[in-house]
Amino acid sequence: MDHRSQSSSASPQHWVPKRRLRKARHCVGLVGFLGAMAMSFGGAHAADPDQGKESPAYGPLSILSKVLQLVRQDYVDEAKVTYPALISAALRGMLAGLDPHSQFLDAREFKAVQEDTRSRFSGVGLVLSQKDGRLAVVSVMEDSPGLRAGILAGDHLLKVDGQLTEKLGVNDVATILRGDAGSVVKLVLYRPSSRETWELELSREAIKLASVFDAKLLGEDKDGGGEPKVGYVRLSQFNTTTAAELGNALAELEKRGMQALVLDLRNNPGGLLESAIEVAAQFLPPNSVVVSTEGRVPSQNCVYRTPEKAAPRPGYPIALVVNAGSASAAEILAGALKDLRRAIVVGETTFGKGSVQSVIPLPDGTAIRLTTAKYLTPGRQIIHEKGVQPTIRAVLTPEQERLLAMRHRSEQLDEKERAELASFRDPQLDRAYETLKAVVMFSARPAPGPSTIPQK
Repeated sequence: MDHRSQSSSASPQHWVPKRRLRKARHCVGLVGFLGAMAMSFGGAHAADPDQGKESPAYGPLSILSKVLQLVRQDYVDEAKVTYPALISAALRGMLAGLDPHSQFLDAREFKAVQEDTRSRFSGVGLVLSQKDGRLAVVSVMEDSPGLRAGILAGDHLLKVDGQLTEKLGVNDVATILRGDAGSVVKLVLYRPSSRETWELELSREAIKLASVFDAKLLGEDKDGGGEPKVGYVRLSQFNTTTAAELGNALAELEKRGMQALVLDLRNNPGGLLESAIEVAAQFLPPNSVVVSTEGRVPSQNCVYRTPEKAAPRPGYPIALVVNAGSASAAEILAGALKDLRRAIVVGETTFGKGSVQSVIPLPDGTAIRLTTAKYLTPGRQIIHEKGVQPTIRAVLTPEQERLLAMRHRSEQLDEKERAELASFRDPQLDRAYETLKAVVMFSARPAPGPSTIPQK
């Protein structure tokens, strides 16, 4: 991923501005953000579980101290064994050994984490995350060099500028991918579906972070306009303006008589947790549970609800379309609307990024990012490493996935590609559309009248 701070890491590591969430009941001291992330800067932390008794850490710490002394004393290259370098390496190893999302942040990385997300950034448009020991593409951003080059969600990034990504963390790769607009970065990718490995040179560009696309009515030109009016909106991520943009798009569709809605979350790597809650509030009653967190210490146990003064939109049927590129905040929204029976979920099992990372500053200007809790859907389902299961399963072939990605860059297609796309049918969208049509038509049937029982 391009480090913008998706977590999505999307998180998926997708960084966003630090924003205080509405405090839900039973929620103490968490700052929610992007994708399924929460960050806590400063404040009280849990006490050492071994405090007040002889700690089992003393023995291992003496070994660590001994190794540090031996390396400082005997390693052949003295320049590499300064105390800051050795301690930093030890901390990186310690955090990296826990899970793909915990890590040590040096002063430069910590500063980047604290920066607000800008409306534009320069990069190639890839959202990445560690999964199954690989650096995988979670999604490719709209109108980006990566999208135009044909990179797909699920591709593995093997090398960046000649360096093996397996030896780098997500943050290190993100730093390399960022750069001045017009500069070039070299990538080596692998596509599991075709077992193809290929090289690319991409020029970095300034990328606008839009999130709401393709608002329209499906099928209004069919059968002389007699089809049910099913709306369609695609969300590419969750940022500070997503809920407002979505509200405007839905208001226009409602004016045109929308009777049901397809909300497309495919390849959405996540974003602001607060944004996902604001979107959920457009479809759920006030004070509805959207997501909760559970950790080892009470301060990590939170419940996030829709605002008490929320004004949900009309209760038309909703279908969410998801795939393996739907991650983080997208999974939180899907899990909430599914569990609360507000929407059916069509497509494939989502990515499975549902853990909370707290960023804890250290006295020297560095910090650690530590996984401290997991997100649970309203039905108490764990998202992390499991994802959200669809209500109706519909799978795309690798070729259909390629054509779907092509549709999102339709303005850059040549004549041959346009002809190829013209015949493309999207099975997942078709399934969602047909399901909603049936729901609308069934709901419109007149209620049966009272039965007439023949009298003798």
